[in-house]
Amino acid sequence: MARPPDLPAPDAALIQGFCDHLALERHLAGSTVVAYRRDLEQLAAFLARGRRSLVRATLHDLRRFLAQLSTLGYARASMARRVGAIHTFYRWAAANQHLDVDPAALLGRPKVASRLPTVLRVPEAAALVEAPEAASERDLDRAVALRDRAVLELLYGSGLRVSEAAGLTLDRVDLDRGRVLVFGKGSKERDLPLSDPARDALRAWIRAGRPQMAPETPSSALFFNVRKHPIGGRDIRRLVGRYGGVTLTGRRVTPHTLRHSFATHLLEGGADIRAVQELLGHASVGTTQRYTHVTRSRLFEAYRRSHPRA
Repeated sequence: MARPPDLPAPDAALIQGFCDHLALERHLAGSTVVAYRRDLEQLAAFLARGRRSLVRATLHDLRRFLAQLSTLGYARASMARRVGAIHTFYRWAAANQHLDVDPAALLGRPKVASRLPTVLRVPEAAALVEAPEAASERDLDRAVALRDRAVLELLYGSGLRVSEAAGLTLDRVDLDRGRVLVFGKGSKERDLPLSDPARDALRAWIRAGRPQMAPETPSSALFFNVRKHPIGGRDIRRLVGRYGGVTLTGRRVTPHTLRHSFATHLLEGGADIRAVQELLGHASVGTTQRYTHVTRSRLFEAYRRSHPRA
């Protein structure tokens, strides 16, 4: 269902205005804005084939669009995301008087099965973050290992999102106070504690690793890749997957696995759910509550494994 290279000018302008709203007023991450744009361009291309436009679309048109996605094999989660984009776009368009009636008001969202997050056990998480070797014959290898250890310690020790870790700058890390300042979704700031291992790993990286990987042109970025560019989300996903494959054979480990483990281990250790919500940067405590299901399942697992009558 590839879109043509050119959309009708009114639709292209409307999508651009909406994306500007998301970026400049709602302060959404660039990747989120790109996803919204892609979804709406796909819808606009579908409507254009039927000589329709975004402002002239009806509820029937939107349902036909989703039906075509379904016949093309799109997963329910992918379709649900597109429905969310359509709802958000048309609410904005109606509020800004680009149309009189919101055609998506009655558009249903596909139900997506709720899955519990994958969580590592404490020894597994420890083995993963300690996997990088800090010594090597080559300076670059040693620098990469120092960087990787610092990144892994931040993801697990402070519960950072990938985008938050990739976007860190040197001035946001306070090793003396043991704090790191991150900008989360919606550019909301969080002042997070650093674990002792994270402080040690960051100190080693900043002193011995970062000078090896930093570009000649001064940069404020905290982490760099081997091309001397600021590290990106893809770089972080790759390094987590690489060490996960080494330490946890047969398991798929992502940066979010470490974030899930961070939250679950805090709750298992007795942390208040509201405190965990603040640390994770969740707007709603309901998002954080899914981790209580994980800890409860482990509680029942321990009961079945330990009690003689279980």
